[in-house]
Amino acid sequence: MNHVQIQFAIDDPARGDSIVGSLLAAHLIACGQRTGPMTSRYWWGGSVEQAEEWLVILKTRSELASRVIDAVVGSHPYEVPEVVALPILDGSPAYLAWIDEVTAAALR
Repeated sequence: MNHVQIQFAIDDPARGDSIVGSLLAAHLIACGQRTGPMTSRYWWGGSVEQAEEWLVILKTRSELASRVIDAVVGSHPYEVPEVVALPILDGSPAYLAWIDEVTAAALR
């Protein structure tokens, strides 16, 4: 696995965009997309909660995943944010090469 898609949910689209902007500026990701709003229902504090959230999807190298996850968690307003990495098993060779090209600066 050479590439991952990392996703997180957030209740503030501007804050999500700010996190993406910081990750792009550091070349930790090649791309960030925000979708939503969506309705999330989840257990928290012993009861079922509901919130309007946006899903942010990031593309990067697998070797940068822990740095991206740490950066998202460090900037996220939630006590326990959803931040997960999913392997990209296959894809357009040109697209995957583009991810490598854009994120190469973060490895220096």
